[in-house]
Amino acid sequence: MQNNLNIITRKAERKSCRIFGKVRYLTREVDARILDMSTSGMAVEIRSPIHAASGSRIQIVADDLGTLHGIIRWSHNGRLGIQFDPNSNARAQVASYFRFFHKEVKPVLRR
Repeated sequence: MQNNLNIITRKAERKSCRIFGKVRYLTREVDARILDMSTSGMAVEIRSPIHAASGSRIQIVADDLGTLHGIIRWSHNGRLGIQFDPNSNARAQVASYFRFFHKEVKPVLRR
C-alpha cells in the first residue's frame, strides 16, 4: 500500500506483545524480544548487532511461535523490522498465536 508521497505503509495492524526468543542470521544467533507483531511482520529488539543488511533472510525462534522465516526491511538502534517470508507458514503460526495465546500488553517505560 502506498500513499500520495510514494511511501510504503504497513498493510496489517500490529499488536504489542512481549515474546522472548532468538534471531538467527547465517551462523550468528542473538537474544531478541518481539515488540509488536501482525500477520505480515514484526518489530524485534536485539541484544547485540547481527550486521545484516535490509533484504537479508533471517529466522526468528520463540517458544510461543516456533520458527518463523522473514526478511529484514529496516534496522535502527538495535531494532529490526521483519516482513514474514510469503513462502513460509509464518502467517498461520502468528494467526494461531493471536487466536489462542495472545494477551494485551501495555507498554512499560524504562528508566
